[in-house]
Amino acid sequence: MSTPALLVVVLVVLAFVSVPSALAYLAYRHPAARGPMTVGIAAVAAMAAIVVPIAVR
Repeated sequence: MSTPALLVVVLVVLAFVSVPSALAYLAYRHPAARGPMTVGIAAVAAMAAIVVPIAVR
């Protein structure tokens, strides 16, 4: 695997970890909105729905 491809993989992994974590934390701080687990799982599902078709291609 080339260096640019590895860099892209690392950035995608960081995005998959940081975005749902940040959204879950925001939901935790405002519990009236939604449960933190629900928001985190929904964020991962939405990101996977976008990335998987691109990666399979």
